[in-house]
Amino acid sequence: MSTAAPPADWRRLDPRTVLVTALVVAGVVAGAAIPVTLGLTRWSSLPAAVLQVLAGAVLVVGAAAGADRVRWHRTRYRVGAERVDLHTGLLIVKRRSLARGRIRTVDLTANPILRLLGLVTVRIGTGEQGSESTLELDPVTRAEGERLRRLLLERATTAPSGGAHREGELAVLDPRWIRYAPVSFVAPMLGGAAAGAVMQVSDWVGAQGDVIEWIGDRFRDTPLLWMIVILVLAALVAGVLGALGLWVEMWWNYRLEREPGGTLRVRRGLFTSRSISVEEARLRGVDLVEPLGVRLVGAARLDAITTGLAKDTEARNADHNTLLPAAPRSRADTVAADVLREAVTPTGAALTPHPRAARGRRLRWSLAAVLGPVLILTVLGALLTPVLLWIALGCAVVLAPVAVALALDAYRGLGHALSGRYLVTRSGTVRRSTAALERAGVIGWTVKQSVFQRRAGLVSITATTAAGGGAYTVYDADASEGLGFAAEAVPGLLEPFLERSGGTGATGGA
Repeated sequence: MSTAAPPADWRRLDPRTVLVTALVVAGVVAGAAIPVTLGLTRWSSLPAAVLQVLAGAVLVVGAAAGADRVRWHRTRYRVGAERVDLHTGLLIVKRRSLARGRIRTVDLTANPILRLLGLVTVRIGTGEQGSESTLELDPVTRAEGERLRRLLLERATTAPSGGAHREGELAVLDPRWIRYAPVSFVAPMLGGAAAGAVMQVSDWVGAQGDVIEWIGDRFRDTPLLWMIVILVLAALVAGVLGALGLWVEMWWNYRLEREPGGTLRVRRGLFTSRSISVEEARLRGVDLVEPLGVRLVGAARLDAITTGLAKDTEARNADHNTLLPAAPRSRADTVAADVLREAVTPTGAALTPHPRAARGRRLRWSLAAVLGPVLILTVLGALLTPVLLWIALGCAVVLAPVAVALALDAYRGLGHALSGRYLVTRSGTVRRSTAALERAGVIGWTVKQSVFQRRAGLVSITATTAAGGGAYTVYDADASEGLGFAAEAVPGLLEPFLERSGGTGATGGA
């Protein structure tokens, strides 16, 4: 196969991509082959089975490396004065191109193998939906990735105005923030996953019964309730350890910087390094996120509300839009002010409380969510077995107070305000969100009022935008006050749909 270089203005990916593919596929094959071989093969015939598996693994790895060699040979890219072009494919040749003026993100990612070889994966995006709005160069050298990032994010215009906030470092990792990892929802999820993994792996090797028997022997003289409590605590400990490890992997070496020309850059990662760039011209606000456990210890996470972030699944799973991990709330507010170039952060603005009728709605929803299953269990218990009656009673006694507490907390969290160039809305209890959205970024309003809301004098108003989640809602506000808030936030957008009384304030609906 010819290895002639492409024309001078075209470049190729790094040829070590073949080695990377071979190593990755070898790891995957080993991870799948070892438990299958041990689980399906008798010890007496294990050597022969190992030789067969090794032969198959060599064929699979060789085929994958060969296919990637062809991909490397047929892939080339070019950065022109107006466009970025990527050509790839053998039987079906794909030619894709992005206008340089539309490029908003250039992100660099490197897993441990790429880092060891000095390589990175470069993702060039316009911030729009769909795969056609993103070009991926996988892999190139780190120096080439940095060159592309600087080149493609250059702008002739100056950075956005709005304050004398510094360039350079805005936030850097404080190792003490790791204390917030165990109180996140990740810990119990990882604990459950660890317990499931133990049972699954033991099933693969044919030892699940032995594992269950071993656990039973350990708790032979322990009451059932205490055995369940101990096992749950063990799973939680495993989850906490997993959450700490995951936090270190994701956020070690974290640094948030503002670069000349108006670009925010987040760098982080212990084994897999990530470099995410956000053009400030695409920033429409920030979202201060406070999951329940994190909020109880006085911390919050800061996310970007922007039209310039890719929406693919991998980006979402990697917290692609997070500017600051869980940190003390005061620190999150300070970073929000620096990011938005504001003297005072809008996320700390005094919010307008919502009517008491909104509290009643939340109490009814929460109690209905608990009493519904309790009623079903009660009926089934009356028809089938008294055991279900006791379960229903336990659920009612334990869950009803929790539901009431969460409902009251959700009501206390409701609020909205105008703070300079931003409208602010806050809601949620399990995941409380305080979104500060630039008023100029609002492109429309959606006003909803159910029959029950109409009777209570409430209304839910949603600001629609091309940034972030696309919609930010003020839930169960006073009808008159909420419509006036929307009209003042974006003058001229809602007024044609408002009913006026005596030439003064808004009194009707939209």
